[in-house]
Amino acid sequence: MPSASTEASTTVGAVSATPDRSHAYDSRVAPGGPGYRRMSLALFLAGVATFALLYSTQALLPLISGGFGVTASAASWTVSAATGALALFVLPMSALSERFGRRTLMTVSLAVAVTVGLLIPFAPSLGALVVLRAVQGAALAGVPASATAYLAEEVRPKALVTAIGLFVAGNSVGGMSGRVVTGWVAQEWGWRVALGVLGVLAVGCAVAFRLLLPAPKHFVAGSLRPTVLARTVRAHLANPLLCRLYAIGALFMTVFGGVYTVIGYRLAEAPFSLPQGIIGSVFLVYLVGTASASTAGKLVGRLGRRGALYLAGGTTTTGLLVSLSDSLALVLLGLVLITAGFFAGHAAASSAVSHTAKEGRAQASALYQSAYYVGSSAGSTLGAIAFHTGGWFGTVALGLLAVAGVVAITVVGSHAARAQRLVAAH
Repeated sequence: MPSASTEASTTVGAVSATPDRSHAYDSRVAPGGPGYRRMSLALFLAGVATFALLYSTQALLPLISGGFGVTASAASWTVSAATGALALFVLPMSALSERFGRRTLMTVSLAVAVTVGLLIPFAPSLGALVVLRAVQGAALAGVPASATAYLAEEVRPKALVTAIGLFVAGNSVGGMSGRVVTGWVAQEWGWRVALGVLGVLAVGCAVAFRLLLPAPKHFVAGSLRPTVLARTVRAHLANPLLCRLYAIGALFMTVFGGVYTVIGYRLAEAPFSLPQGIIGSVFLVYLVGTASASTAGKLVGRLGRRGALYLAGGTTTTGLLVSLSDSLALVLLGLVLITAGFFAGHAAASSAVSHTAKEGRAQASALYQSAYYVGSSAGSTLGAIAFHTGGWFGTVALGLLAVAGVVAITVVGSHAARAQRLVAAH
C-alpha cells in the first residue's frame, strides 16, 4: 500500500490537495475501523466545547440584561458578537488549516477560546463582555473551519454524512449542556459564576480532544498565497449548488438563533414565569437535535438530500406554529420540532457541501460555516428586535419567513437537477 504522501496529488488552482485514490486501496477510516471511534469521540468533544462556549450567554440573557440594566436587544450582542466574529474569521482560519494542518489549528483555536472563557466572568461592563465574546468567537472559528475538512480527508465517502452528523451532534450536546449548566448555576450563584463553571468544563473537553484525535494521514499542506485562496473561493461561489447550500445553512440558523435567543425572555414572562434553572433545563430539548443530526445520513439515504431538506423545513415550520400556544407543553413540543428540523437540515446541508466540493474542501466548508454563523448572528439580533416589537409572534414570523426561503431554494435546486438530467438524457 503506498504511503499517504505518494498517494496525494496536488490539484491545480485549489488551496487544498486532494489524495488520488483511483488506483489505490482506500486507507481512509470507516465505521468499525481502527481509529474511527477515537476520531468520532474527539470531534464530538470539540463540537461540545465549541457550541457550549459560543452560546454560553444565550440562556443567561435575562440575567445579563438585569445585571447591566440593558434591553434584550442590547444583551443579545453578547451572542451576536461571538457568532459574527466566527463568521468573519472562519475563511481565514480555513486557509491557515490548509497550511498548518487541521488538528493543529483546532487545538490552538480551542486553547485560545477556553482561555478567554475563563476571563469572561470578570468582564466589568457589557461593552467589555461583548469584546471578549467577539475574541472568543474569532478563536472558535478554527474548529468548524477544520473539522469537516479533516473528516472529508480521513473518512471514507460512504461514512462521511454519519461522521459529520456526529460532529453536529456534539454541537447540539454542547449547546444543551452549556445552557442547562449555566441556568442552574446562575439561579444559585449568578451568571458570572455560571460562565466560569462552563469555562472549566470546556477546558476538560479541549484537553480530551487533543489527546484523542488521531494524527492526520491524508493531509497535504497547501499554499497560503492570497491569489490561490481567492481563486478557490471564487470557484466555490460560482458553483450554484454550493451557493444554494450556503443560503440554506444561513436561513436555518436564522430560525434557530432567533428562537433560542429570546425563548428565555418568553418563559420568564407571564403566563409561564419560570425560574432561571427551569428555563435552562428547557435546553434539554437539544438532545432531540443530537438524535436528528446523528441519523441525518440515513435520512438522506432514504429521501435524498432535497427530500431531507423538505422534511426538515416542514418539521421546523410545524414547530414554529405549535410554539405560538400559551400552553407550556405545546411550547416545548414546538421547540422539539424546531430543534429536530434544524439539526437534520444543517447536517444534510453541511455534509452535501463536503461531498460537492472536490477541491478546496476547507474553503468550501468555511464558506458554509461563514454563511451559517452570519445567519446565527442575524437571527440573534433580528429575533430579539422582533420579540421586542411584536412579542413571540414577531419571532415566529421571522422564522417562518426564513423557512420559506429554505423551501424556495430547495425547489430551485430540484428544478435545476431535473433540467440537468434532461440535458444528459439527450
